[in-house]
Amino acid sequence: MARALLPAKASGEGEHRRLAGDSKRLSDPRPQPADLRLGRIVTLLMEHATVVVSGTKIAQEISSTRSEVWRLIQQLRGLGVDVAGHPASGYRLQSVPDLLLPQILAPLLRGTIFDARVHHFYKIASTNTAAMAAAADGAPEGSVFLAEEQTAGRGRGAHSWQSARSAGIYCSVVLRPPLPPSDVLVLSLAAGLAVRAAIEQVAPAVNIDLKWPNDVLIAGKKVCGILTEMNAEVTRVRYVVVGMGINVNHANFPKGLEREATSLLLSTGSEWSRVELTAALLKSLDREYRVLVEQKDARQSILRRFAEQSTWVRGKQVRVEENGSRVEGTTEGLDDRGFLQVRTAQGLQAILSGTVRER
Repeated sequence: MARALLPAKASGEGEHRRLAGDSKRLSDPRPQPADLRLGRIVTLLMEHATVVVSGTKIAQEISSTRSEVWRLIQQLRGLGVDVAGHPASGYRLQSVPDLLLPQILAPLLRGTIFDARVHHFYKIASTNTAAMAAAADGAPEGSVFLAEEQTAGRGRGAHSWQSARSAGIYCSVVLRPPLPPSDVLVLSLAAGLAVRAAIEQVAPAVNIDLKWPNDVLIAGKKVCGILTEMNAEVTRVRYVVVGMGINVNHANFPKGLEREATSLLLSTGSEWSRVELTAALLKSLDREYRVLVEQKDARQSILRRFAEQSTWVRGKQVRVEENGSRVEGTTEGLDDRGFLQVRTAQGLQAILSGTVRER
């Protein structure tokens, strides 16, 4: 997926990768979701937050043994969950963990296409890779893949991403829109609008900017990036995976990237609930997606709103680089397909893809 957004060389500029023909099966072994018993233990301890819960009761609730409960508690502690106690006295949560568990998120997503198919991983190579493989195997629309940590997060092209454990939102969703492949760019722009709306909902004082095709910025620094991949025939999309990486509680970035990347924590001085932001993100994406597939004038609405909410779409002096080529000029809006228009010395040119930087 998209990992925690690291800019520049690790750019999250939206890539619309088309895999034509039959679904390509990935050779990597399928990752296994987090042990569901871990989530059940966390949920049980949250429901009894003011008391100590015995190992016997937990074992009964998860249909296991007290020794297995102890092993699972140790695993939770290793993942950063602050659980006090031991087998003799029982267990209690010291603080509510900010984990993106299906048991916590599903009730917050009722009424959306994402409420019943949330897959959670404590560690995974890439949520986008997992989602693409699952989609090829027939995963239904609305399947969500969330990770606490990624070891091989992917950005545009061959760029790699890093993602700090439980600091950001690393999320990929499977969609099966009744759209032609040419409309997938508009879907990516809609995802950018959804991210912007979600951040503004939980942190209304933050000023959010959109950079074409799908970077989300705070004060000129990248806070989120989106990677869109699809499998399509000539006239129809089979499935699309939209990966979103949001920097939430990152306190720092690797040397050389701190000038271009930021997080909500760095931008506001406060930590934020990843659960709350993830719920807001998926509900916002659900709204944008329904507009796109159900309303006839959706394309123009998305293009208009993206242009209105971006300082990059019109009047920005830019340099666009792609595969060794460079285009320089001034942005002049989006065309009807959603491509960026740049006025160069040679005339108006539509930018189909590439890394866009301010001159």
